[in-house]
Amino acid sequence: MSASASDAIAQVGNPVDLLRNAQSKPTIFPVTPEFSNWRSEQRSWRESVALLDQSHHMTDLFISGPDALRLLSDTGVNSFARFPVDAAKQFIAVNHEGYLIGDAILFHLEEQVFDLVGWYMVLDWVQFIGETGDYDVTFERDANTLMREPGVDPVFYRYELQGPHALALMEKLTGAPVPPTKFFGMATFEIAGVTVRSLRHGMAGQPGFELFGPWVDGARIREAIIAVGEEFDLVLVGAKAYSSANLESAWVPSPLPAIFSGEQMDDYLAWLPAARLGSLAGSFVSDRIEDYYLTPYDLGYGRSVAFDHDFIGRAALEAHAAAEQRVKVTLVWNPDDLAAAQRSLVEDGLPAKYIDFPKARYGLYQVDRVRADGVDVGISHDCGYITNEQAFVSLASIAASHAEPGTEVVLTWGEEPNSAKPAVERHRQVEIRATVAPAPYSRFARENYRAG
Repeated sequence: MSASASDAIAQVGNPVDLLRNAQSKPTIFPVTPEFSNWRSEQRSWRESVALLDQSHHMTDLFISGPDALRLLSDTGVNSFARFPVDAAKQFIAVNHEGYLIGDAILFHLEEQVFDLVGWYMVLDWVQFIGETGDYDVTFERDANTLMREPGVDPVFYRYELQGPHALALMEKLTGAPVPPTKFFGMATFEIAGVTVRSLRHGMAGQPGFELFGPWVDGARIREAIIAVGEEFDLVLVGAKAYSSANLESAWVPSPLPAIFSGEQMDDYLAWLPAARLGSLAGSFVSDRIEDYYLTPYDLGYGRSVAFDHDFIGRAALEAHAAAEQRVKVTLVWNPDDLAAAQRSLVEDGLPAKYIDFPKARYGLYQVDRVRADGVDVGISHDCGYITNEQAFVSLASIAASHAEPGTEVVLTWGEEPNSAKPAVERHRQVEIRATVAPAPYSRFARENYRAG
């Protein structure tokens, strides 16, 4: 039997030390890194149409049974008053104290059958509540390819088509006009003689379609897309570019889940395998794991919170809603400071922490310190380079007093002391000046991401 999360924490003494020195490597997408180069591939979802393979890096949790919807309603902050078959939504869960556990995409596939897709943090929580509570539900888990048993195929293929030519490409593929579909609405198409389901979605703030169906059909659908796509300047996008798409849509993919303290978490940590705890990186350091917790409001999810039903953490979340909130923003890094950090790699002395392109995250949970006038004002999450904006940015949660676009802040890059994570070399901390900008940073994404 594998070690539990509680066993691993007890062995080290506290969750912060465990996560900061975790021996797991940064998350990678187990698909081709680059088909051409990640810069050109990033441009494709802004200039033509991109094909991205989502089949391997997410986990699916299939939930079925008479109490499936009740379980989701009890664990999700979203409204479930209207959630018909062939609809999808962002699913958000909090702990009993109203702090964020995570988010995922929830598909209503058929009556009493749902597919919760995303990073495993929030899926684990829903499964735990379902297995330990009074629910008539069954679970089928399809782990991502890195965790799946060798030689076992995914249940579904998932392909993302996005960019200004995506609609025209879909109409050529299907041989018919695409019916109007609202954001996160689903539709069914025929492609190459195969029935395909589609989600209206766009990972980088561009119009897009997420196509999915049984794995056995995946190769046929991909070949059809590529064959037709030549006419529309289709670009195959690899893992490097794809991993950076969230920087344009301003989605934070893996905030640290608030599972390490609080009511009823002892039982959950005893249930949770230690292998799914992840790793913590960045310049923000506190002995209190609670200092790393976020509310849904800190990440801009307030529009999704619905107090029209009872759910785990509702009372606490109502209190958070009434308090002053952080604001999700984009931080645009100062080019001179960024260049100085990179230049230190070829200068005498201890260099700055290596900054990778296009994504610079070196732990599953990236948490960097952000200050203004020497005072802490927030934290920075994912960071990386956006070719379409020619800017190095990070997504951040900032005090409202410093969230106005144009505000100057300072981000601390690197760890002190250096942790023992595999992706951490000997380095010194440096300060990076940054300017607050809207999130999403792309004007197109801000104005069109949720358009019908």
